[in-house]
Amino acid sequence: MPGTSAKEPFQHRPRSWWKKFADAARGLGQGTQGQSSFLVHIPAGIAVLGLAAYLALPLAQWCLLLLCVGMVLAAELFNSSLEQLARSITEQVDPHIEAALNIASAAVLVLAMTAALVGGVILLNAFLA
Repeated sequence: MPGTSAKEPFQHRPRSWWKKFADAARGLGQGTQGQSSFLVHIPAGIAVLGLAAYLALPLAQWCLLLLCVGMVLAAELFNSSLEQLARSITEQVDPHIEAALNIASAAVLVLAMTAALVGGVILLNAFLA
């Protein structure tokens, strides 16, 4: 609004699709760098998909497993982005920011546990068949 001291909201300049993909790839690197959770989620996802290949699971089950793995990794990236944003706001301990980060971490945990249950049901069913 004219006459106010508020900053304008951040907006990307128009970018080509190649630039958008390059920025996303850079974000993937930035989001995973220094995040120990990815050292757990990526090997777990690879192990699950390896078992799916070994068991020759049907296409629908592959799709469910891929969705679970992808959603957990995406949730971790969202959590990492919130952590970066929080650091840009303040380095001081702030109870509101701490609560927001805890909630984001809880969301990742809920999704990871749900993905583990879905994967467990699919893989256990295949092993018992």
